[in-house]
Amino acid sequence: MQTIRLARKLTYDSMLDGEGLRTVVWTQGCLLRCPGCHNPGTHDLLGGFEESVEMLKFLFSHARAQQGVTFSGGEPFLQVDACAELARYARKHLHWNVWCYTGATFEELRASGKNLPLLREVDVLVDGPFILAQRKELRFRGSTNQRILRLRDAEIVGEMDAQGVFHAKDGKSMGRRAA
Repeated sequence: MQTIRLARKLTYDSMLDGEGLRTVVWTQGCLLRCPGCHNPGTHDLLGGFEESVEMLKFLFSHARAQQGVTFSGGEPFLQVDACAELARYARKHLHWNVWCYTGATFEELRASGKNLPLLREVDVLVDGPFILAQRKELRFRGSTNQRILRLRDAEIVGEMDAQGVFHAKDGKSMGRRAA
């Protein structure tokens, strides 16, 4: 039975961790330890608690009025297989969109083939480490270096601007909705 290490129980009805009402999966473990991180309790790789992926699928299936799932942490890509399985389930069975926060850049993640199973399931990736010197009140991110990328099949197809509008690589608006 596959397990995932969580920092805390799922959060339901979040509107802060992506567009629409969302269920948030708080993964445990992060190697970056960014100064000023808003989730320092998630850094310890052995902290938190283990839960079965099957139990989280069950909890997802009983969540009402959710439009998506967000993987945050901690660093979800340290548990790529479990997060990928949950993301696949959310997309296929619940028709949810998938957001994922990471301290790595998309390019760093893409360079490692081990991250592709999760990247292929992610609709929106918020990438880059939190940099305290670049902290600013921004929608869905904490510092100006972080990007909000719309993905399709593990490729960037757009990026969100400061007004919350996604733009395709050619600069044309893709609208406000993530997926």
